[in-house]
Amino acid sequence: MLKTPKALRTHIGIFGRRNVGKSSVLNTLIDQSVSIVSDVAGTTTDPVEKIMELQPIGPVVFVDTAGIDDVGALGKMRVDKTVKVIERTDIAIIVTDDWRDYESELLALFREQSIPVIIAANKSDLRSDNLLEEQLTSNGVTNVIPTSATTSAGIDDLRQAIIDTAKEKKQGYQTLVDGLVSAGDLVVLVVPIDIEAPKGRLILAQTQTIREVLDENACALVVTEKELKPLLSSLNRKPDLVITDSQAFGYVSSIVPDDVPLTGFSVLFARYKGDLEAMIRGTLTIESLVPGDRILIAEACTHHPIGQDIGRIKIPNWLNSYVGGELNIDIVAGRDFPGDLTPYKLIIHCGACVFNAKQVLSRIDIANNAKVPITNYGLTIAYSHNLFKRALKPFPEAMDIFNSFMAARD
Repeated sequence: MLKTPKALRTHIGIFGRRNVGKSSVLNTLIDQSVSIVSDVAGTTTDPVEKIMELQPIGPVVFVDTAGIDDVGALGKMRVDKTVKVIERTDIAIIVTDDWRDYESELLALFREQSIPVIIAANKSDLRSDNLLEEQLTSNGVTNVIPTSATTSAGIDDLRQAIIDTAKEKKQGYQTLVDGLVSAGDLVVLVVPIDIEAPKGRLILAQTQTIREVLDENACALVVTEKELKPLLSSLNRKPDLVITDSQAFGYVSSIVPDDVPLTGFSVLFARYKGDLEAMIRGTLTIESLVPGDRILIAEACTHHPIGQDIGRIKIPNWLNSYVGGELNIDIVAGRDFPGDLTPYKLIIHCGACVFNAKQVLSRIDIANNAKVPITNYGLTIAYSHNLFKRALKPFPEAMDIFNSFMAARD
């Protein structure tokens, strides 16, 4: 469990004003000294993460944040980092000892993003009444837990509230291959080994897919694109599904028979972590792009660019070729994401295997609010290579969107 990637963990954010006891609550909750605690307001400057196993939820990440009421230029930078944490928060805990406008604004923000909230009414040992709790409940604030990091009062109740909330909050698709693979199926995964593949290991998207195929009691055959044709010739049955790295889509499609379902790792991630329907609609806007349009390419991970980098070289070249001219392309990586998206005609995101689902959905929401279409690498590559329909064929709901678009265009 401790080796579970952060992208697959439930993210639990701790929020509130300075010096209300956020770090103390976290330390008491997990029975470890993770965050520095002092009486000086603003001790926590950057988000502090604690990866652990919280039974019966399983692998989680607790994120202790800076006070949302921090002041000054440096304080604003800390607050900005706290707001960024909200984008990946699955469950929010607001720690307070006196409900103010700060907390009300936070609560409204969480509700706007459909993030479940638990209120830790902290420092209960210093209060002789229940006025704070009564104030919250009378104003429609639910899930209020009186706590004291000093005496540990209410901490067990807070832990149970987290567990109960996590059980209620589940993703629509439980695995990458949900509904695609059954027991006894033969699944071929095409994994190029090139300069983008880290030496001695596979990338996260590939290892996660392999594990989930095995969890379905199906057979996973992993092969490079160069060995795919000999492998298919040697089998005494056709595969039930072929999943390929997006960069090899064109070559793999030319080899895999038309009656064998074929898709890409990025397409699986678009469905699992994001909003496949929104990304399909975003991809279809490629058809209306013209030279000179401004495009944003966003990568979840940060890495040193290589010679034929997928996001910086290959996708721009394929898109320029498709639209018949040069597009203006900006590139961001990691947690950087522009505050103003309105100049862009399209956002192309990576598969986001290192982001949790909440952060992917947050970026889709941000794009939707700015009325800017968004898609991902795999869908873009399939479309620019005229393989879009084939990549979507294993997903009936996706084909409905595609067919509707084609009918409207005709």
